[in-house]
Amino acid sequence: MNITVKILRFDPEQDKKQHWENYALEVAPTDRVLDILHQVKWFQDTTLNFRRSCGHGICGSDAMLINGRNRLACKTLARDVVKEGGTLSVEPIRGLKVVKDLVVDMEPFFDSYKAIMPFFVNESPAPARERLQSPEHAELMAHSSNCILCACCTTSCPIFWANGSYLGPASIVQAHRFIFDSRDEATQQRLGLMNQNTGVWRCRTAYNCTEACPREIPITELIEQVKRSVMYGQA
Repeated sequence: MNITVKILRFDPEQDKKQHWENYALEVAPTDRVLDILHQVKWFQDTTLNFRRSCGHGICGSDAMLINGRNRLACKTLARDVVKEGGTLSVEPIRGLKVVKDLVVDMEPFFDSYKAIMPFFVNESPAPARERLQSPEHAELMAHSSNCILCACCTTSCPIFWANGSYLGPASIVQAHRFIFDSRDEATQQRLGLMNQNTGVWRCRTAYNCTEACPREIPITELIEQVKRSVMYGQA
């Protein structure tokens, strides 16, 4: 099918502000948006910049605003977002500084991730074998363990847009993964981080994050679980 691809471009060495550029393409309905961007870069405009790595929805590096919604370019099929003769729009995710074209500065996002202590803490003597966790306890953190840190949720959050100091949904989901890990011993420290003015209380339950998640994680529900843990002082 023949479509128009409209991409929001920005080159800091040449442009004062972002601007749209259009590209006419013939694509297959089963082409991914990532394939379409490759067509533009390889055959029409080699100056186009975007991030991608695994191409299979695992690394999370190709999060973009596709037809007004945060998605992974590698998981989004042409037939799901554009029709014959239609227009496909692609923009960088919002709330983070644009470095060039569809590439944004992810450092503030990862700074928030680092702030929630995203590592296992256990000072007890190591057992003879592994540290065991029951299936019931594992189920509590099953959803949060699926987060790939693509930033789709955080950069769809209006609170994050307005206040970049907010830890954001992705970081809270990562905190949830450790707070509900029965083997971890830093629960109180993380709950303290969540209880700060940059933590869970900034969430206004807009559900943008849940709708944007490419892994279908019930993010708003997990944030509410963390809120209850903060209120009662335990997971």
